Amino acid sequence: MIRVLVADDHPIVRGGIVALLAAAPDIEVVGEASDGLEAVAMAATLAPDVVLMDLRMPGLDGDAATARILTDRPQARVVILTTYETDASILTAIEAGASGYLLKAAPQDEILAGVRSVARGEVALAPAIAAMLVNRVAKPSISLSPRETEVLTLVAQGDSNPTIAKKLFVGEATVKTHLLHVFEKLEVSDRTRAVTRAMELGLL
Repeated sequence: MIRVLVADDHPIVRGGIVALLAAAPDIEVVGEASDGLEAVAMAATLAPDVVLMDLRMPGLDGDAATARILTDRPQARVVILTTYETDASILTAIEAGASGYLLKAAPQDEILAGVRSVARGEVALAPAIAAMLVNRVAKPSISLSPRETEVLTLVAQGDSNPTIAKKLFVGEATVKTHLLHVFEKLEVSDRTRAVTRAMELGLL
């Protein structure tokens, strides 16, 4: 039997997922969590084989809950089951250690197959998600200009735009322009994510 913990903050949605899993002869639902913190606590006490995790939940979202669960129990497997399919949410979930990413709108058989695949140690990705990841990998490699790297390095050190402008002997508007180009290239919307994304890509 595959022991599954279901984490979703919507009672009706959670009930539907539990009913689907409970009807499968090889799956046992051992617990239901209504938020991320509860999911972490229940995963520690119930030791499920698979955690079926919603992405957006109060208190602690699915990404953070996934990371905590896998820190405590590396042998556990987490499948994100959500309505969100943006590039950022997919990559964040995978970076957190999720073994699968399925959509709530998927056919029931696809969700059951995903749980079984992950329980066997495989990866389960909805077809739309797999295609999106392939397209992202196929994109040309990202590179920053020397000046953009210089600006982002100073951002990483905690410098403000005015401080960076003084250090580089340029106008503050020029610094903002360089940062906007960096944001576009890295596909991020804020300074913190720009720094972490550049580090992930080995650009800093």
